[in-house]
Amino acid sequence: MAIWQDLVSDHGFRAGYASVRRFIVKVQGGASLEERAVIETAPGEEAQVDYGEGPMVRHPQTGKYRRTRLFVMTLGFSRKSVRLLTFNSSSRIWASLHETAFRRLNGATRIVVLDNLKEGIIQPDIYDPKINPLYRDLLAYYGATALPCRVKDPDRKGKVESGVGHAQRTPLQGLRFETLEEAQAYLDRWEAQWADTRIHGTTKRQVAAMFAEEQPYLVPLPIEPFRFYRHGTRVVHLDGCVEIDSAYYHAPPGWLGRAVHVQWDEYRVRLIHPVTWELLREYAVQRRGFRRAWPTDEPARTPPRISKLLANASLTGNNIGALCETMHRRDGESSIRRIQGVLSLARRYGDAIVDEVCATALEVGVPEYRFVRRCLDHHPPVAVSLRQVDPLIRELSHYRDLITRRTEGEEGAHP
Repeated sequence: MAIWQDLVSDHGFRAGYASVRRFIVKVQGGASLEERAVIETAPGEEAQVDYGEGPMVRHPQTGKYRRTRLFVMTLGFSRKSVRLLTFNSSSRIWASLHETAFRRLNGATRIVVLDNLKEGIIQPDIYDPKINPLYRDLLAYYGATALPCRVKDPDRKGKVESGVGHAQRTPLQGLRFETLEEAQAYLDRWEAQWADTRIHGTTKRQVAAMFAEEQPYLVPLPIEPFRFYRHGTRVVHLDGCVEIDSAYYHAPPGWLGRAVHVQWDEYRVRLIHPVTWELLREYAVQRRGFRRAWPTDEPARTPPRISKLLANASLTGNNIGALCETMHRRDGESSIRRIQGVLSLARRYGDAIVDEVCATALEVGVPEYRFVRRCLDHHPPVAVSLRQVDPLIRELSHYRDLITRRTEGEEGAHP
């Protein structure tokens, strides 16, 4: 048709389209054609997926008619197809359409044949393709494996190509819909009434009957749906953290300045080795502006948290813990340095002595670090405590006689 139109427009061709068609058929008949192999698959073994053009649907935001994308999954054995419509496409939408198709089929195939589109294949390679991580994990969750075609070789998935063309030529030809839901409902009715009940040209059997034979061979579905996540690459900053949605998550030691692969959803954040895909760290999602880290990942010079300081104070002494709790309850975060000072005094003078001074501070109503420090500085503890009656304590008369002798002796020496 395109050749005939160009002949009429550019060269003044006066004959009809049928003349051009007969000529092209004649030329093709004399050419040597390459024989194509017929691909036969066992029940439940393979599905083929592809995108095509869908009908015009009014977009809910712009209010204008917009061309949709038609996703088709066709089973290789029975030719049963699942057709879904969407406005946009992304790696998550592409994976979500697969999950919806598996749920509609009530099972998954072991192999999924696809083109090398970016939503599924990041780097095409017939021997070792780089598959999108989200797409790869979804297929693995359902027990399937991606099998990309050769670049520019769509014949490997001719069954789904036929399924796309069948839908474009039959139910969707020239139709427009007001909503995407209306278009999907119309397509589902046509699928059940006409596509599933037709006699397939190759198998000479009804598609629905063959699918009933194939369905028991599909991989059973997991109980829960796949948990979709977002993914990307982050560089570990000088504080040892990567930033995800304005929150900060600490990487293991030794990763400063290096890139790590990250996965996150509304519940969990995972840091993954970019080469081996080893799970490095996993955290619960943190609020914006806050950070999460394992205690073993904290640098040695990082100030301890207040909860750890109060726990250490309680273990050092009951009165020490009570005094530190009182300071924190009254002054909040500003009391951290003073609590550290009390613990430093306990290491310097001993836990028991500082605990007694803290008890005095609580008793007189002065729960302050400065009070405890001054008491210890002005009245330093001695190693041996003296009693009221002790051999080391002499009678007062001894000191009186000593003073008298010294005084009288000095007066006698000077006339």
